[in-house]
Amino acid sequence: MTVNLEVADGVGTLRLDRPPMNALDVATQDRLKELAEEVTRRDDVRAVVIHGGEKVFAAGADIKEMQVMDHAAMIARSRALQDSFTAVARIPKPVVAAVTGYALGGGCELALCADFRIAGENAKLGQPEILLGLIPGAGGTQRLSRLIGPSKAKDLIFTGRQVRADEALALGLVDRVVPAAEVYEQAHAWAARLAKGPAIALRAAKEAIDTGLETDIETGLAVERNWFAGLFATEDRERGMRSFVEEGPGKAKFL
Repeated sequence: MTVNLEVADGVGTLRLDRPPMNALDVATQDRLKELAEEVTRRDDVRAVVIHGGEKVFAAGADIKEMQVMDHAAMIARSRALQDSFTAVARIPKPVVAAVTGYALGGGCELALCADFRIAGENAKLGQPEILLGLIPGAGGTQRLSRLIGPSKAKDLIFTGRQVRADEALALGLVDRVVPAAEVYEQAHAWAARLAKGPAIALRAAKEAIDTGLETDIETGLAVERNWFAGLFATEDRERGMRSFVEEGPGKAKFL
């Protein structure tokens, strides 16, 4: 399989495995969607790590596969391409991308689907599609501009240039830069910490934030309000407040 799922300690790792560069061909895209839907369903997966391995995250789409596709073929495929990445973005659990080496084109777009990005010092990110006479087609024009702002996104997309980890951090494209050998370890630790948290409240927070970014503030506030009130019906809310009153803040243990 070109993407594998490993589950340990409440953390599901989606590990890309298509050497040498983890090019995201059609089969890999479909497998990502399949596994994103699986981790969404599984109660034993409470947080997710996306990882490409020690040397490369994903160097983009499979250009040789795309080269033989004509206009009609891409019209038929482009929705499925976006749907596979959207399935990752809509996992209702905390998701962290562990980025080492190249994360270009579709690889960068996949990292954008995560809630948090930890990059190695050897990471290089970018959207080089313009150099092929194309634009990003798996969400890059939308997710990148929402993450770092339209002007910075246009700079990267218009030029197709690659940025190293330190510039990516300054742009807000990644959230933490660590030695390459520590990327997966730190990403897993981030996910494992959240895997111990209140699952429904984490889902509520993610949905409220993501919905608010995609709509007007009144709609976002309505989503927040409904989730906030609804959480008062959960056992986690009872457990969290009881622990706060009896033991002090930060000591609650959630199931």
